[in-house]
Amino acid sequence: MKKIKYLASAALIGMLLSSQTAWADEITFAVAGPMTGQLATIGDQFRHGAQAAADEINAKGGVLGKQIKLDFEDDQCDPKQAVSIANRIVGNGVMFIDGHACSGASIPASAVYAEAGALMMSPASSNPVMTDDAAAKGWSTIMRLYTRDDAQGAFIGPWIAKKYAGKNVVILHDKSAYGQGVADAVRATMNESGLKEVAYEGINAGEKDYSALVTKLKEMKADVVYFGGYHPEAGLILRQSAEQNLKYQLIMPDSIASPEFWQVAGPAGEGTMFVFPSDPQAKPEAKEVIEKIKAGGFVPEGFTLFSYAVIQAFAQGIERAGSEDPVKVAEALKNGEPIKTVIGEVVFDEKGDLKNASYDINQWHDGSYAPIQP
Repeated sequence: MKKIKYLASAALIGMLLSSQTAWADEITFAVAGPMTGQLATIGDQFRHGAQAAADEINAKGGVLGKQIKLDFEDDQCDPKQAVSIANRIVGNGVMFIDGHACSGASIPASAVYAEAGALMMSPASSNPVMTDDAAAKGWSTIMRLYTRDDAQGAFIGPWIAKKYAGKNVVILHDKSAYGQGVADAVRATMNESGLKEVAYEGINAGEKDYSALVTKLKEMKADVVYFGGYHPEAGLILRQSAEQNLKYQLIMPDSIASPEFWQVAGPAGEGTMFVFPSDPQAKPEAKEVIEKIKAGGFVPEGFTLFSYAVIQAFAQGIERAGSEDPVKVAEALKNGEPIKTVIGEVVFDEKGDLKNASYDINQWHDGSYAPIQP
């Protein structure tokens, strides 16, 4: 009997040691975003981009000899859900987070990560508050591999003022941290450039009937509408405008870089413009990656390549620091040396934001979009 007990104990110890060895040979990165819900398209982009990057890095030997393991978490772009999963992520000991997507989710979640000393890098959140507040509070591990609303506003606001001088411009937003933040940034720079909007209003996201709004736009004789929000509402407003025979130029931020916009808007979306960081798919560094992702049946639009780039940044930061300490990794990423990514070389400033961001104006035509000459 004693011998049997000894053998059982030895087997258990062997299993534990084997498990610890397997664990020690892996490093986990969380990928957090709207995996379900109205904005699940963005979550799909996050998922495919991160997985493709992890597969590529793992095939080349991993990070400091460790294989990358991904933990996908769904926040549905909801602030409370984002905080909940942030607590679960750090509670599980995961210290690197590719996410979140919506600024309204990223900002509250960032506090959880900062207090835990985890490194969060968003591939989509653009509200300046996220990194500005982090810097003011001395949080060094909150970063973004994406552009800021104020930079986007500085790009498109003056262009609208020049292009549509003397026209009736209406600015709308969906009252979210993202939507209102970018609308405010565009409004400020447009006003500074000499064009005043005829109306500035917030709408309620998630409604199914925007006919009253469309009637107001018709009464105001809107020539141009800038809407800070997401594709479900944008597409619906356009469709209901078409039903009332109202046509105007809709201009959006980066949120409609998704085939779902056209699925909602249909032909009413023809000619819609939006601002997006200079076409990541056009980068020579992206060609092979794009081909591989497409071969798997997914088109790497929107934020796919930015999510891919975050995983690359984590890997290079860890190797550069020679450590998995998130604080040291953040320091290494901000040391002024470029990080090589699928979207080109990127450099982070002391706040953790990208330096020298550039943009394209894209336009929807017949179900797809492409950059236009402004």
